[in-house]
Amino acid sequence: MVSTRQFRLLVFDWDGTLMDSAASIAACMLESFRDLGLEAPPEEDLRATIGLSLDDTLHRLLPGCSQAEGQRWIAAYRQHWFATYRNPPSLFAPVPETLDVLAGQNYFLAVATGKGREGLDRDLDATGLACHFLTTRTAADAPSKPHPQMLLDSMAELGVGGEETLMVGDTTFDLMMARSAGVAAVAVLTGAHRRPQLMECGALDCLETVGQLPGWLGHRKGRASTSLSIGVFIG
Repeated sequence: MVSTRQFRLLVFDWDGTLMDSAASIAACMLESFRDLGLEAPPEEDLRATIGLSLDDTLHRLLPGCSQAEGQRWIAAYRQHWFATYRNPPSLFAPVPETLDVLAGQNYFLAVATGKGREGLDRDLDATGLACHFLTTRTAADAPSKPHPQMLLDSMAELGVGGEETLMVGDTTFDLMMARSAGVAAVAVLTGAHRRPQLMECGALDCLETVGQLPGWLGHRKGRASTSLSIGVFIG
């Protein structure tokens, strides 16, 4: 059966979805472990936590650490991020043009990210993308993914229902957040999590990049309109 779902609100993850920042984030984590004289997990494990808040990342990478040690790790990470990586990593190539197209098609655009507020605002200013988004949510504004609060707050602010909302992300955390909020999700393969993981978490589809999203939405909308027309004709 073809769904006739029509989306109005598109909520994007940031790191790994719109911004090519995985290598920078993993490098900051690695330096933070070195600062504390701790053995760092494999880079694959570091990348697998991208999308979570720093607190949740810490609990996954340093289970059982003391509060003081955890705070030192987070402070080291933030110092490396803002000092060493002052210029934000690059956006994925099709992102600005893609957001222009989607805004021109009257979609509401939003961001839900595990980044802190300071980090996201800095990236939005540096990339010039702030004007595209009607609202943004960070781990400083709501519980970290996969908790649904970021999505629920964004929908409430914009007056959009769950059936009209689509989450776009590169991790299973994004997809679990969407599922918990009762909204659909599509995955992109530009982050650390691979297609099998993403499809198992309920992604409607996996796109190579965000640049494919307008075409995917247009194709889905066309199929829905055809299905609806046939139903009216038969009735």
